Amino acid sequence: MRGIAESAGTGDPEQVGRPPPERELLPLADQLPRERADAARNRRRVLAAAHRLFLDNDPASVTMGDIAAAAGVGRGTLYRRFPGTASIAVALLDQHERELQQQLIDGPPPLGPGAAPPERLAAFYVAMIDLLDQHLHLALGAETGNSRFATGAYGFWRLHVRALLLDTDVPDLESLVDSLLAPLAPEVYRHQRHQLGIPADRIAANLAWQAQRLLT
Repeated sequence: MRGIAESAGTGDPEQVGRPPPERELLPLADQLPRERADAARNRRRVLAAAHRLFLDNDPASVTMGDIAAAAGVGRGTLYRRFPGTASIAVALLDQHERELQQQLIDGPPPLGPGAAPPERLAAFYVAMIDLLDQHLHLALGAETGNSRFATGAYGFWRLHVRALLLDTDVPDLESLVDSLLAPLAPEVYRHQRHQLGIPADRIAANLAWQAQRLLT
């Protein structure tokens, strides 16, 4: 907070009779908690409503109007906080992805540092399949079409896999990174798991086998 100049005895006529500076710049104290509480409550309602809609419907069919109506908020309120449905799904998925990211950074091997690239890539595949299996409806909402490549999580996964490839002799590293991440696209997992009926552990095991064969 800025220091408050005492108006009395300053000799500055412009300061006499004026309120302290912070009273001019800040809202009334009793207004702040109510505004923050309203915003937080609306955010919780929006996220809870979106979670239900993504879970019960094809996430690609859920609209901002659907979410606003289910949450009981106006569209203007919704758009001020979220530019689109994908950003809402990203917010819901964010905490789960952050937990996995932290394990990749400083967790125990083979998921974390300390194991060889083939083992780390295999462990990453297994962890990602588990994430998709638990939160597929959110991943589908967050990574539809080209929006997948714009998410911060995809950028993190790409940097992680690229770092693993730097320690190997694979050719054309840049194009290979996205090829290795392609099997983790939510649409691919949905097709394998729910249309072909392949169990999640088999999908994870096959990707781990692929990692070992490619990088060893």
